[in-house]
Formats: sequence, structure tokens, C-alpha cells
Amino acid sequence: MDLGIKGKRALVCASSKGLGRGCAEALAGAGVDLVMNARGAETLEATAAEIRAAYGVDVVTVAADITTPEGRAAVLQKAQDVDILVNNAGGPPPGMWTDWDREDFIKALDANMLAPIALIKALVPGMMDRGWGRVVNITSVSVKAPIAVLGLSNSARAGLTGYVAGTARQVAGQGVTINNLLPGLHATDRMVSLDANTAAAQGITPDEARAAKEAAIPAGRYGTAQEFGATCAFMCSVHAGFMVGQNVLLDGGATNTVM
Repeated sequence: MDLGIKGKRALVCASSKGLGRGCAEALAGAGVDLVMNARGAETLEATAAEIRAAYGVDVVTVAADITTPEGRAAVLQKAQDVDILVNNAGGPPPGMWTDWDREDFIKALDANMLAPIALIKALVPGMMDRGWGRVVNITSVSVKAPIAVLGLSNSARAGLTGYVAGTARQVAGQGVTINNLLPGLHATDRMVSLDANTAAAQGITPDEARAAKEAAIPAGRYGTAQEFGATCAFMCSVHAGFMVGQNVLLDGGATNTVM
């Protein structure tokens, strides 16, 4: 399918690896030029070089922490005219409800709610002026089914979801859509690390830890960064102009919900 976005320009945050890279590659495959951001310059530059070579698109890199005002300012210097924004950032650490104080919540809100809102406020007005734009926020399955040990993430991402629900409907008339993409378990470096931690805690092998998690997924496997990216790219396409303020769950059926 021709996504109709060849020649558009996208900012993809936290895109040197994992799901962010999957989104960047899928957009590049559709002919979209990229502004790629990540904290680690070495991995970012290596990924950007691979994408340039594979897809022939223009790729600008900005090594910065998108969750900080300074990092966002550096990224926005290179991304003021983008047509597509993919918001992405790592989640806060797990824990129990008794572990978290005000400062822990402030950090979570800064990273996973206020940072994407700041980028939306900075970039969506230009999209509206040009009459076309797409915003996809990578959030979490926990928005649909909160995860007890991820209370900080549950709270911050739910706040972003509420903000998007109202904002998306205010800008849709100017040709700009804002939606959220909710990942379940995907085969990324982070999952390798989490499976290793589970294995160590339970005295089993990482393969056994992964198999146990996959058994709870109706699809019988982890998702891939490539199929996640393909879903993101469709949500950024000309075909998704009637998708407004939605939460798209991509978890292999693991979350049993009708809403």
C-alpha cells in the first residue's frame, strides 16, 4: 500500500533502537525524511547511517534527552517544519505504591506526559497552518489495563491519554490527527533485559522466562519492532485522516478488553 507520505518529514523520538527505530524505519520505507533523536550519540549515528543507506532518505540526528527542556530545544531547532511527530520515551522504573514520593511522580510526568505535550504544542500549530499533520504517541498497554508495579507509568501515560482525547478533537478540522499507539510485549533489547531479570529472580533460563510470557499471549509470541513500526506508519499515512484521538492496542491479544 502506498501510504501517500513520500517527501514528508518526521520527528521520531528515542529512535536509535527498539520500537522507536521500528517506527523510523517504516516511515523511511514510505519515503519520509527523518529527524531522529536519542540520548546515545554513537548508536543514534549508526542507526541513522543504516537507514540512509537502506532507504535513501534524508536523516538529521540530534543526540539529546527529549525529556528535558534543553534536549527538546536542541531537537526543535532541527524539527520545526516536520509534518509528522512520533513521541516516544522510556518509562519510569517499576516499584510499589509505598516507594513513590512526589518527586518520583514529577519525574514520570515530565518524561511521559509533559514532554510529549510540549512537543505537540511546539509542532502542531505549524501542521495546522499547512493543513496536514500526524502525531502518534507511543504509550503503553497499561493505559488500557494498568500494571500494579508500573504505577508511575500508569499515572503519567493516563494523563497524556486524557490530554490527547480533548486536544485531538480540537485540531482534527485543520487536517491534523493525534492518536496513541499502545505496545504490549515486543522483542526488543529491553525485553531481553527484562527476561534476563525474570530468569535470575526465578532461577530459570531467559528462554524459559520468555516462553512463559509468550504462553500468556494469544498470538503465542512477542511482537516485532517491524510490525509495530508498520502500524505507526499507517497511523501517519494519508489513509488515517479519519482516525482521531484513538488508543490503538498492539499486544497480540494479551489484554482481554472490548473497549
